[in-house]
Amino acid sequence: MKVANSETIEIDLLLEAVYRISGFDFRKYMRSSIERRIHNRMQLDRIHTVSGLIEKVFHEKGYVNKLLNDFSINVTEMFRDPSFFYSLRKNVIPLLRELPEIRIWHAGCATGEEAFSMAILMEEEGLAEKTKIYATDMNERVLQKAEAGVFSLNRMQTYTTNYIKAGGTRAFSEYYTTDDQHAYFHRHIAKSIIFAQHNLVTDGSFNEFHLVICRNVLIYFNNDLQNSVYQLFYESLSHGGFLGLGSKETLRTSVNFDNYEEFDRDERLYRKTR
Repeated sequence: MKVANSETIEIDLLLEAVYRISGFDFRKYMRSSIERRIHNRMQLDRIHTVSGLIEKVFHEKGYVNKLLNDFSINVTEMFRDPSFFYSLRKNVIPLLRELPEIRIWHAGCATGEEAFSMAILMEEEGLAEKTKIYATDMNERVLQKAEAGVFSLNRMQTYTTNYIKAGGTRAFSEYYTTDDQHAYFHRHIAKSIIFAQHNLVTDGSFNEFHLVICRNVLIYFNNDLQNSVYQLFYESLSHGGFLGLGSKETLRTSVNFDNYEEFDRDERLYRKTR
């Protein structure tokens, strides 16, 4: 029997306390990632033990929200991995074109860059009017930022390069205005996007989708939680619907793998077949 060290036990207790107080469950997140975020918070606040964090969670008003923001995964960019969006444009969207309505779910959307990317893609394909993009995240703070459609100006060069590689058909600068610090995306782009809070760990399916995109989120979950989320996506997809994962993720470990075809293996795009 492996004996846990004291800090492992403390982290277990901290995650249990966060769950009991906030309802957000990080107990099945990849432990190495959670530990890094905990130690970073300890360093920032000059706390020497995880037990010191637990005391603050219980007794300092609002402190649990600091940890929730620390634990939330907010790494994203517009047209991230451009070849993925290029494959969507050339291979998936033509198969969705004839549907009377297209429903897309960006799960774990963070600050919304990929949802805006999808909205731009659908507009360029002439499908914006019949597309609904549901962009969800567990973190209300980042959802508010996503809904604003305001992004750092110094990222626009990278985003423009991604857009071109993803098959963009216009000048990317047509989609936003700028000041000396920010790019402000035109509001009509976001009219097809519905931002809402949803927790992949605890919440269930809420619609039937033709395309579900969840990229570079599941790498932070342990195997049990990954399988639970894969089941959620399976239940949320229509027959013939598509699932897009991140470059370091695979559906091969899922119990539902045989219910999909590998539509584009290189881009981690799967199609539900039964």
